[in-house]
Amino acid sequence: MPRLPLSVIVVFHDMAREAARTLHTLSAAYQRDVKPEDYEVLVVDAGSDQPLDAALVAGHGASFRLIRTPPRPSPAAAVNLAARAAAGAAIAVCIDGARMLSPGVVAGMLTGLRMFPDSLVATLSWHLGPKVQNESILDGYDQIAEDRLLESVDWRGDGYELFRIATLATSSAGGWFRPIGESNCLAVPRTAWETLGGLDERFTSAGGGFVNLDFYRRACDRAGTLVMLLGEGTFHQVHGGAATNVPWTRHPAAAFHDEYLALRGRPFAAPVREAVYLGRLPPQAIPTLEHSTAAALAAQLGTAPRTGS
Repeated sequence: MPRLPLSVIVVFHDMAREAARTLHTLSAAYQRDVKPEDYEVLVVDAGSDQPLDAALVAGHGASFRLIRTPPRPSPAAAVNLAARAAAGAAIAVCIDGARMLSPGVVAGMLTGLRMFPDSLVATLSWHLGPKVQNESILDGYDQIAEDRLLESVDWRGDGYELFRIATLATSSAGGWFRPIGESNCLAVPRTAWETLGGLDERFTSAGGGFVNLDFYRRACDRAGTLVMLLGEGTFHQVHGGAATNVPWTRHPAAAFHDEYLALRGRPFAAPVREAVYLGRLPPQAIPTLEHSTAAALAAQLGTAPRTGS
């Protein structure tokens, strides 16, 4: 039976505000160089106290399907359930529904998977705001400030404007040419997803702990080719997330790492892989390119800090 080329899974828990924007950035009205029949979006409401409106989901296109799951601290089981229901020949995962996409992500994934059939296609991550949100929330950055910030650029008309109002996430701090700790929007062929067994549901920490880092690491280790989408990424909206929206002094990273160590028997380290770079560089992303080049040069000279999680 013929399959759709791609199924995109995106998970929400109590994110009605963020969902409206994220779903728009996943729609064929926003994504460039794709048609609605090229992909489906499986919208997972993971036990929200205020469930996502089915009409909101359906309003973004016929290929948007709403799946409701019971509430659990970790989204791993919800993602795996959606993957079993997916019709795509490849599986893409946005484990955090608070993350808006740039306009070339879906087309880039489809192209990367077509060019390199045994590949992992990955993106970098940004936080909306002047700093990573673990820091900016201490300076008063909140949903009201973020709404104003998003209104200051025409992101609906040109999604690459998001680069102007965002900061690289800690896991992507080195930019495009340095190892990253995780990708918050990645895609693999269905055969790879099944070989890897999806997300490891033994990660039970709030928000999944290191489950996304673990999957990215395992997918990197098995992939024939790592494809990094140049000029694309995801942009995190502030919403009170278990890891993204707490101060560093209260961040659960140590507990998350202990869980990873217990399951994997070794400390977590960002995977080091040569990547194929695919995409085009919008003008708004040139500062990130300059930062990425400087970080890569510093690493070559031995002056760059090591990339962690």
